[in-house]
Amino acid sequence: MVRFIGLFALLCAASVCANASGAFSVRECGARGDGETKDTAAVQKAIDEAAKAGGGCVLFAAGTYLCGSLHLRSHVALSLEAGATIKGSPDKDDYDPYEKLDFKNDADIETSFFHFALIWGEDVENIAITGPGTIDSNRDRRHGPKTIALKRCRFVTIRDVRLLNAPNYNISMIGTDFVTIDGVTILNGFADGIDPDSCRNVRIANCHIESSDDAIVPKSSFALGERRSCENITVTNCYLATDSNAFKLGTESGGDFKRIAVSNCVISGMANGRPARGGIAFESVDGSNIDDVAVSNISMVDVRAPIFIRLGNRGRDMATPTPGSLRNVVISGIVATGASNTCSVSGIPGHPVVGVTLSNIRIAWKGGCPFRNPDEAVPESIDEYPDPDIFDALSAYGFYCRHVEGLRMSNLDLDFDDTFWRIVDDGKKSRARWGADGVPQPSKPGQPGYAMVFDDVTRLDLDGLRARTAVEGPGTIRMVDVRDALLRGCVAPDVVHFLEVLGRRSAGIHLESNVLAVEEAVVMKDCDSAAVSVAN
Repeated sequence: MVRFIGLFALLCAASVCANASGAFSVRECGARGDGETKDTAAVQKAIDEAAKAGGGCVLFAAGTYLCGSLHLRSHVALSLEAGATIKGSPDKDDYDPYEKLDFKNDADIETSFFHFALIWGEDVENIAITGPGTIDSNRDRRHGPKTIALKRCRFVTIRDVRLLNAPNYNISMIGTDFVTIDGVTILNGFADGIDPDSCRNVRIANCHIESSDDAIVPKSSFALGERRSCENITVTNCYLATDSNAFKLGTESGGDFKRIAVSNCVISGMANGRPARGGIAFESVDGSNIDDVAVSNISMVDVRAPIFIRLGNRGRDMATPTPGSLRNVVISGIVATGASNTCSVSGIPGHPVVGVTLSNIRIAWKGGCPFRNPDEAVPESIDEYPDPDIFDALSAYGFYCRHVEGLRMSNLDLDFDDTFWRIVDDGKKSRARWGADGVPQPSKPGQPGYAMVFDDVTRLDLDGLRARTAVEGPGTIRMVDVRDALLRGCVAPDVVHFLEVLGRRSAGIHLESNVLAVEEAVVMKDCDSAAVSVAN
């Protein structure tokens, strides 16, 4: 047998490994590959023999290998040829039981445990799973074993494989560093697509993911018994289809998130017509500090809320819930059509989101957002599960921003189709009514609310807004207790008024070089008359 000591040398010689007699063939170790015989023992023998030899390539020739839990070993690569499928056994007893944790952990079973899986590794390094073959978890509903589960591993490559029918997370990693996931296709996933939990130095590229739950969701849970940060994560050139969130930080957010970059991705709802709940979502609700996040060049279709940024205080795995922080976020180059819920940037009283830049964004809404009467208070929902519809209904169809410091928005184009309607206040609490297809159901037709609402926002810079507003609607922008704001280069034709300002704390709001074909540019209510200055 030819021994391969270094994984990366092995990967560079993948074609040699796949065809040379030095590869550890699962068939030579007794696997039948007929899709009926259970091949778990034979496949595990090949993996173990490769590990004993100091490392090597375990080769799956064309065939279907019915398996329960397989244990990865250091310096071993699994190579699935075209036509090769690892198929999950339908028998639960063929999988390893959940490991025992010697600490309290508030995360759910899917996040916390890694041994109940089709392919899993713990404390191993220099491992690879490569295609072009398939790993089929062989399930038709959620709840079951993970497909690939990695705990405290290092130097991992997963490339060019197809993952099908996963009842649990497709690729689940915790405390795993130096990871490359490239060219992976995930289809018919019933749970998350790829979850880097408390991981560092992870590259995800050129992947196609279709999953009923979140597509790619970095987390920082307490499932290791420590608050470990998630750092240096890049995602690029991916297609993400979901009826949940496409890319999300959180909701498990005990450890920090640092230096996260997402670029050149296409996001959509599911082929069955269900829209995605959210496109880009950043959520710190368990004490996490989210810092240095960049998103660019994203195209979305049928995503209810294209952007959702939330700092809350749920306090999972905390003796005393304490808010973290969310700062230094840049999102640019977003094109979204078929939206049906409001984008939001929101902190909580005394803990603002800090330093957010949103630029070059075009969003078109269809159907309509749930509408809240602007005089009806929006709940803070401080300790609730973070979700794009956490506030139920809002008085803006475009952006709702509350408890934010240092918000810069430029070159925004917000539009809606002519069938837009809103849920209007009928004397009861305004609430969203979501239909089976994920689109809110109207109580009666109407017009949308404001394009944008800002509440308790400091240091706002809004430059180059073009927002469609209903002729009989409430106006383009509503500001409540906004301080130190500059609005320039905005265009607002055919509306009753452009800006409505309220609140005794409102101050330092300056309008400059705007094109406002309106009867009354600014309406002020219950605020200092000197709060707004206009220099058009």
